Amino acid sequence: MKIPHSLKLVALATCLATGSFIVCPAAIAADVTIGFAAPLTGASAHYGVDLKRGVELAIDDANAKKLVIGGQPVHFVLDAEDDQGDPRMGSQVAQKLVDSKVAGIVGHFNSGTSIPASRIYYNAGIPMVSPTATNPMLTSQGFKTVFRVTNSDAQMGQLAGHSAVQALKGKNIAVIDDRTAFGQGMADEFVKGVEAAGGKIVDREFTTDKAVDFKSQLTRMKSFNPDVIFWGGLDQQAGMLIKQMRQLGMKATLLGGGSFENETFLKVAGESAEGAVSWDYGVPLSKLKAGKEFDNKMKAKYNEGVVAYSPSAYDATWVLINAMQKANSTDPKVYGPLIRSVSFEGVSGNIAFMQNGDMKDPAATFYKVIGGKWVPQAVAYGDKVEPLQN
Repeated sequence: MKIPHSLKLVALATCLATGSFIVCPAAIAADVTIGFAAPLTGASAHYGVDLKRGVELAIDDANAKKLVIGGQPVHFVLDAEDDQGDPRMGSQVAQKLVDSKVAGIVGHFNSGTSIPASRIYYNAGIPMVSPTATNPMLTSQGFKTVFRVTNSDAQMGQLAGHSAVQALKGKNIAVIDDRTAFGQGMADEFVKGVEAAGGKIVDREFTTDKAVDFKSQLTRMKSFNPDVIFWGGLDQQAGMLIKQMRQLGMKATLLGGGSFENETFLKVAGESAEGAVSWDYGVPLSKLKAGKEFDNKMKAKYNEGVVAYSPSAYDATWVLINAMQKANSTDPKVYGPLIRSVSFEGVSGNIAFMQNGDMKDPAATFYKVIGGKWVPQAVAYGDKVEPLQN
């Protein structure tokens, strides 16, 4: 661990000379920097800010414990960067964090930024733990430094595909995605899930992650008389999409996978949101052991509770810190190989990894909009689905 020059001067100034010895009353804690990257501006900023708060709370809690690693008191600090949800900016931010010699990375939010950034971190030997990036490619590149504390699209798409056929009784299922690494990746896996469950895809459309008008795609879809429409993309567009569906007289159920089960979708969609369903990552906050306590901590510090994925960001930060403690080192090349063996009960649930960096048996929750609110209906642990009583 490298102690900043300014800290060395402080340490010397506080040491007392006694005869031929120099006695220091207390060791000076060395800064260990955790890097973070997500969209902190733009349409997805509410996600990025929520994630950043989760990392900040984890760092606060770690520093309160006054941890000693490698015989040296440590003080964790955060280097947070705005990748704007843009792959090109994500790569620039990744290189900036590498050049700053951060000890580990929590991020990124989008799969499209996480995948190119992961190569930069891998080449530098710096571990990366994403709280939210879901595209299977992230952990299929063979990079031993890359992990995630969420479901992959393959896992979530299979759940959503099966539920479209089995739970929603979809006969004619249509798909539209935003062509991003997340949206298209999720839609691809959803199609596989539908086909594996014996269902039928009658139409597939696409748009962009900047679009606000979906009526041309929906008009083509309408001719196939779909009863379920899957959206591969994020919340604001999902809200606009379902409003335009209803304006065109389409009564199909809108289904998503880890993309729009939050307040933003409800605000944009208004009354049109009623009946929408989606699978989301993890277990409902209200069902988690530490969920209420964590939400209260968020409210106490930020005057706002959990927006979406801050519990996962909190746990991703502790993945790095726990591995450092296990290795008794903050050197990425020393503690990095031990991340695979990290296992603990996090705020978002049980944290443990498979060899490729994916989560073991990640949980997912099936939600439905009832009375203008997202109401959890069932939780899946791996292949096992358990109905919830509300």
